[in-house]
Amino acid sequence: MTWVIKFAKITKMRKSTNLILASLLMLAACKNNDKPHVNEVKPTPSISYAVVNTFPHDTGSYTQGLLFYNGELYEGTGLEGRSKLMKVDLKTGKALQSISIDPKLFGEGVVILHDTVYQLTWQNKLALVYSLKDFKKIKEVPMKPDGWGLTTDGTQLIASDGTSTLYFYEPSTLRLIRTQDVTEGGGPTTNLNELEYINGFIYANQYQEANIFKINPTTGEIVAKIDLTNLWNQVKTADPNAEVPNGIAYDDKTGKVYVTGKLWPSVFEVKFGE
Repeated sequence: MTWVIKFAKITKMRKSTNLILASLLMLAACKNNDKPHVNEVKPTPSISYAVVNTFPHDTGSYTQGLLFYNGELYEGTGLEGRSKLMKVDLKTGKALQSISIDPKLFGEGVVILHDTVYQLTWQNKLALVYSLKDFKKIKEVPMKPDGWGLTTDGTQLIASDGTSTLYFYEPSTLRLIRTQDVTEGGGPTTNLNELEYINGFIYANQYQEANIFKINPTTGEIVAKIDLTNLWNQVKTADPNAEVPNGIAYDDKTGKVYVTGKLWPSVFEVKFGE
């Protein structure tokens, strides 16, 4: 009888021990499950480029906007007292048509839609609207954010303000329709500057850097980027006064892309890789 009682106690102790071990294992499993899952951030794909041709550019032009419209090259420049809107001969770099804006204003991005020219100003909180034929100013429209880059998808005007945000406007009224945050690897980018819309994507210079971002306008994701460091170094060697890359122009008549920078001596026709 005593042996039976001892055996029952031992069995009970073993059951208790097993329960404790099971509890400890479950607790450990829970703790492991509580550990945050770290997503691996994939690097942004790079797009290569090749310089196809080189054209002269006015080294006095502090380039803020560069674009083709109906096969003609247009440029907007900045700095107070030096800001202009110009139609430019690509082959010579000379202005075919030019107006200076109010010397108190600092010109920024430029775009043309339906024969109407839109030019942003930096911290003046104004957009300038002109007729394309004679560069006659039609109106000035107040705008809240700083003006940096400007482009169009053919329906809306798309602007940057030096942050990670893109602004979409109704052209006729410049009413803000929506904003879109731009991200790289899940985090915000910064210093979005000159913009160009090419085949469904927004291409953006990054101010103070050699990057051109390729952006999905619907999601804001940077899907690829182009590093112009080698080209920038080449330009600075030729002209030490040349500043940052800024200016992307797409000629939809030829499918050619051109880039330049602030005070650069050249405009480069480039071909992007896949």
